[in-house]
Amino acid sequence: MRLLIAGWHGQVARALIEAAPSLPHIKALAAGRAALDVRDPRSIERAFSDISPNVVINTAAYTAVDRAEADEDAAFALNRDGARLLARAAARRDVPILHVSTHYVFDGTKKEPYVESDTPSPQTVFGCSKLEGERAVAETNARHVIVRTGWVFGPSGRNFATNILASANGSEPLRVVADQKGNPTYAPHLAALLLDVAGRLAAEPADGLWGTYHAAGSGVTSWHGLATEILARASVTSDTEPTVIPISSVDYPTAAPRPKNSTLDCGLLYERFGLRLPPWQEGVAACVACRFES
Repeated sequence: MRLLIAGWHGQVARALIEAAPSLPHIKALAAGRAALDVRDPRSIERAFSDISPNVVINTAAYTAVDRAEADEDAAFALNRDGARLLARAAARRDVPILHVSTHYVFDGTKKEPYVESDTPSPQTVFGCSKLEGERAVAETNARHVIVRTGWVFGPSGRNFATNILASANGSEPLRVVADQKGNPTYAPHLAALLLDVAGRLAAEPADGLWGTYHAAGSGVTSWHGLATEILARASVTSDTEPTVIPISSVDYPTAAPRPKNSTLDCGLLYERFGLRLPPWQEGVAACVACRFES
């Protein structure tokens, strides 16, 4: 499989870059903005020429949720327009595209986990731009798989897990939102799943597999629950476990509103691909172990 990975700095992109070389059947080219700017058709053409991929994974995205509220043009240029250009280039070559999206396409008011057929209703610029990106990919390339995920964390870069571990070095208790729930998703677990899906799209007739899927860590918790689990795992190594105080969303205002319910039902992915991500606690354990080993 010749795989083009669009994106470089995000959690999922980094995990894909680290995982792909260990799989001997994959020749992968991961291209960040310097090598592949998905907003530039000429840059996309060069990348396709370099590897002649038979599958594309698009992780390139504007992911600064709060900053996007004041930077709408940039968010849509990358999340919608860039996704369309990449999908179009793939379609011209009859190449399938695996596009990573987000739970932010929903408003978070549903009490049950969201299924793929639920009507999107994004409440943020980020969510709106990602939804438009989904639609652009679907309209431009019939051979598409869109994967919505959420609450992605990993052992490197800036994300919830690394922020919590960094904050734990202080003596003050941590105040973490407890009235939002979701499925924490460990980036390397998601990357392994994406590579599996990509391999099937490249190797098998996939006429019944095209469409939109949810893929997130198994199980549900709050941000407070996630922080508590991270610190409990870290205390095995550091002998310290700071106090984590639950707070409400109104006590932690953000420029972009966060969905109260970000949980995703991932049953369709299991039904069609036989794939399910591990429990989110396993991701936390792996993340903390990797963090302290590095």
